[in-house]
Amino acid sequence: MIQPLLQIVEDKAKKPKADIPQFAIGDTVTVHVRIVEGDKERIQPYTGVVIARRGTGINETFTVRRIVNNEGVERIFPLHSPKIGKVEVVRSGYVRRAKLYYLRDRVGKSRRLRDKKTTKQTAAAPATTES
Repeated sequence: MIQPLLQIVEDKAKKPKADIPQFAIGDTVTVHVRIVEGDKERIQPYTGVVIARRGTGINETFTVRRIVNNEGVERIFPLHSPKIGKVEVVRSGYVRRAKLYYLRDRVGKSRRLRDKKTTKQTAAAPATTES
């Protein structure tokens, strides 16, 4: 009996699916975070590589890693948090793992991920020859 009640509360607290972009592990994303300082509020972008996603429903989180002053910084964001303004996908990376924790030990060029090859759909129809 408690499970349906929890589901109703979670559905009200979740963001609509239209507000959450489709991003995967290995993608470089910019997370716009709302920062409250006193009575002022500002939005601070945080750009990095998504190295992990975990949880389901309201408990879903993702971890973003970036390099600041030659030091790795990781931050865990709740996906449905009201502090998250929006998430923009900068580029997509090709990976073969669900968690990219091995990037913590990498330095230099070995830290980079390959770009995911996207299939380009040609909008123009093929040319026909008229006789």
